[in-house]
Amino acid sequence: MPPTAPNSFTPPTPRAVSDAALDLGPDMGRELTPAQAQGLSDYLELLAKWSRSMNLVGHHDWREVLADLVADSWRLADFLHGLGKALPRDPLSLDLGAGAGLPGIPLRLFWTPGDYHLVEVRAKRVAFLRMALARLDLPRTFVAEGRVQDVAPGLGLAGLVLSRAFMPWPDLLGLAAGLTAPGGVCVVMASQPPPDLPPDIAAAWSPAGHADYAAPGGRRWLWSFRAS
Repeated sequence: MPPTAPNSFTPPTPRAVSDAALDLGPDMGRELTPAQAQGLSDYLELLAKWSRSMNLVGHHDWREVLADLVADSWRLADFLHGLGKALPRDPLSLDLGAGAGLPGIPLRLFWTPGDYHLVEVRAKRVAFLRMALARLDLPRTFVAEGRVQDVAPGLGLAGLVLSRAFMPWPDLLGLAAGLTAPGGVCVVMASQPPPDLPPDIAAAWSPAGHADYAAPGGRRWLWSFRAS
């Protein structure tokens, strides 16, 4: 039997995903529906196959991917549900620098309002995202290929802008200000509590709420800001 490539991992069954999600414990864990477990299993299988030829994620075991990356998506879903009226009811969402589809693809298994666009410039990652969407059949979820500055304006003003590790948060808020409708929300995924906003950013955004949660390596934060 040939050795497993060092940057690949064996995908799990839906039952294994469901059990592993519960095993993450009361703060990180989640009881998955059968559809969520199947969707995450399919997504992790695609990550395993594509990671044999390209470095989509840095983890070698699907359990690490689940705990360190996918669990952020259901935490983000909880956060978006909790924003309530602070978030437009049926938002156009822009996921900037979508990469391997984290947090967006797992997120859409847990949070489905509005049209959700995964914006990505790198052709190989665009191909992966399209394959994943074809496999998972996520509701109202699309891939927008190109630079954010080029393609996002053509999608319309967003009710929600979010990103994972796309750029430093001041730059993200500066970019998102031109893409977000008045009253829309930008969510920042961070490893620290929300800071005081510099005056130039505070002129465009006001805090709309934040949350923190346990994760491998320490606590993580979700910050949200409403566009003025």
